[in-house]
Amino acid sequence: MRFGKIQENENIIKFNLELKCTNCGKKVPGGMKTGEKFYETDEFYNELEQFKKTYLCGVCRDKERLDS
Repeated sequence: MRFGKIQENENIIKFNLELKCTNCGKKVPGGMKTGEKFYETDEFYNELEQFKKTYLCGVCRDKERLDS
């Protein structure tokens, strides 16, 4: 999954996260990609924390879409 800012012709950094669905608690694989300039900046860490707080697995995300 692409995360953050990736500019044209920029090197891509791959990293893994320990992700859990915030709704059901299921562990999901967290293979992520981001741009070299964005990786490990303050903005990167802020967005990462927000992403972890709001992450839904595919099943919960689909349920939410169907309910609305």
